Amino acid sequence: MALQGPIPVTFAMVFPHGCYIVGEVEPVKDFDASSNGRFVQARDKQTAELVWQVAVMDGDPTLKPAQKTVAVKILAPVQPVPPQPMPGLPFTPVEFDGMSVTPYVNGNGRLAYSIKVREMHAPRQTTQTAHTAKAGKDAA
Repeated sequence: MALQGPIPVTFAMVFPHGCYIVGEVEPVKDFDASSNGRFVQARDKQTAELVWQVAVMDGDPTLKPAQKTVAVKILAPVQPVPPQPMPGLPFTPVEFDGMSVTPYVNGNGRLAYSIKVREMHAPRQTTQTAHTAKAGKDAA
């Protein structure tokens, strides 16, 4: 099969309703290299970049509560800085670039996906978002 390793995807494919940061950006522990209380940060097997992790909440209203929060792994040489919170919102909206997913079977025997990204940033305003915002103002 020609498809091997991480599968490239777009942000809109994974989070069509957007997503929100609900945790801190933290280093991922390399469990094999860490020992005797000594923490060793994980490195990506393909790129050797340091691996960081942040919990995000999927904005999809049809998901069950247990499915809403997922961990996103960020490959970066230094700890990524989340976007600034938006006034009036309880969670910080975020977007990711350079995304890939790797399917695996979890401990419960179910199909799951590991999400890796290269960049984290504030959402970009799209034409559709701008159009929706304008329509809302016109209706008011």
